[in-house]
Amino acid sequence: MAELERPDGVTVHYEVSGEGPVVALASYWSWNPAVFSEMFAELELDHRVLTYDLRGTGQSSRRGPYDIETDSSDLEALLEAAGGAAALIAVADSANRAAKVAARRPDLAASLVCLGTAPFARSALLGREGMIASDSVVDAFVEMLSRDYRGALRTLLAATNEQMSEEQLGERVRTQLDYCPQEAALGRVREWLRGDPERDARDLGPRLWIATSPDGVAGPWLPDPDEMENVTAELVPEAHRLFLEGAVSQPSVAADLIREIVAA
Repeated sequence: MAELERPDGVTVHYEVSGEGPVVALASYWSWNPAVFSEMFAELELDHRVLTYDLRGTGQSSRRGPYDIETDSSDLEALLEAAGGAAALIAVADSANRAAKVAARRPDLAASLVCLGTAPFARSALLGREGMIASDSVVDAFVEMLSRDYRGALRTLLAATNEQMSEEQLGERVRTQLDYCPQEAALGRVREWLRGDPERDARDLGPRLWIATSPDGVAGPWLPDPDEMENVTAELVPEAHRLFLEGAVSQPSVAADLIREIVAA
């Protein structure tokens, strides 16, 4: 365990484990260290794995700001501390900040692997399937986040983790409430919704990998994999598009995918 001091006095908690090429998770707004622990345990056998708590969450300083430039600068500094040209893993809003860092610092981010999501502006998905394309649904979710944080988390986690029992869902909600305060979650979701990372995504070219699977990662929030494939081909034709028969959230499937990308 280590801590990185930032110029504004914030301390960012991070961990590096294992030996080998660097793999780094670009932490996302609803990230919880337990979510990908099995995948990282596999990768640690032959990679150096970097994970961290976003400012305002976990063991990092519990204060912002939570804008994309600040979060991107924190990630950039962490990659410098870890050393090596990392394979960045991104989920949800972290695809946007990871694309920004990878585009401007190829020496620190050799590739970007997006699991289930992609660095696209929300406007690119309007008029398509998926809850993210509905202004009324998105506005209602943001309103719920601001008024009933626990309820919003439960709704989101239930929709994206259908395999969970009621007991497991309740435990995940409690853990998430303790790990990430409402202010940080709301700030990053709003930043994600108004972001436009497509220029960064195009600049990455073949260094960008976007993986989807039949059961996806974001449940009903995003268009189905076939439609995401079409959007990706239109917006970032040079990116690698991967369709996995196993869920990208399965530890062994995701770990094997990342190994192949690092080797390539």
